[in-house]
Amino acid sequence: MSHLYSQLPPLILGGAGWSYQCHPAPDALPVADVIRQAFDFGVRAIDTSPYYEPSEQLLGKALQDASITKHYTRSDYILMTKVGRIKSDQFDYSPAWVRQSVSRSLQRFNTDYLDVVFCHDVEFVTEDDALGAIGELLKLVDERKVRNVGISGYRIDVLSRVAQSARERYGRPVDVIQNWGQMNLQNGRLEVEKGLKAFENAGVKTVLNASPLNIGLLRAGGVPVGKLGDFHPAPEGLRSVCRDVAEYMTSQGESLAAVALRYALWRAEATSHDQFRVCTITGISTTADLAENVNTSLTILKPAEKSPMSVAGATLNHSQLDHDRALFDKAREMLGDWSDYSFTSPDPGWSPELKRIINPSEKSDS
Repeated sequence: MSHLYSQLPPLILGGAGWSYQCHPAPDALPVADVIRQAFDFGVRAIDTSPYYEPSEQLLGKALQDASITKHYTRSDYILMTKVGRIKSDQFDYSPAWVRQSVSRSLQRFNTDYLDVVFCHDVEFVTEDDALGAIGELLKLVDERKVRNVGISGYRIDVLSRVAQSARERYGRPVDVIQNWGQMNLQNGRLEVEKGLKAFENAGVKTVLNASPLNIGLLRAGGVPVGKLGDFHPAPEGLRSVCRDVAEYMTSQGESLAAVALRYALWRAEATSHDQFRVCTITGISTTADLAENVNTSLTILKPAEKSPMSVAGATLNHSQLDHDRALFDKAREMLGDWSDYSFTSPDPGWSPELKRIINPSEKSDS
């Protein structure tokens, strides 16, 4: 069986767009149409989670639609989901719940295996709990219900530590790490803080960069607001400067969303090499979203000659990159102190003294 890093397309369909967090009425969205067209475009990998309610249920129903089953079999696409996160403030990493959650996902998707199962947001539980859940997933690999085991989360340091500890405890690395919101036009800490290198040193061969638009922050029109309200963690100062960047991109005949996606895809390609791959997960809710994302991808990525409308097998388009560099640089300049700000960072508008209180390890510039 080939490694996961050689199976994944550069662009992955994110299932969070069909959740109450991101949409007021996900049940009304054309999920089957989106999936069918995504598969036709070579986007044949899906990432979701039970936490993205009701994404799993909607995807499971859509994948059984005749418009998809007539053209694609289960082996034609990669299905990824998660365990452990139940609600915003509720987690269960116990072996019993891991098994129950996987069993429920298998039933929802009407499949006998999942290509990847992640431990969802490992920074919210103890390292021992995370390692215990990984161990249970490895048992499910032996039972052929799961093919690859991963961990996901925001905190780069926690992901690195858990990955290294898992390798030491189980004598093998986790197969994949998913990090969100830290390899994009606004926040590049996954590279700046050498997170990718730490993951690779822990034996990880595949990294998924989720939220290239930083959960909708890097677009015109503001962050998405779903049925559960405005959950976005960005402070108003960051939101304001992103609106300014969006207006600038519009003045240049561009959209911030397209520029941000091209940036993320560039960095993914630039940091990948033999035996190590970075892919990008983007949230898509409608066929219009899909067409926009694929068209954008196929400007910064050059499609294979035999598949001119597919992202599968596409490689970096250096002529587009030469054009985009000035836009990337201008955006970073406008972001100023908000560049590489993370949601665990203190607001750059706060005083140095307050920064030290919030983050004692951060030294004053004075």
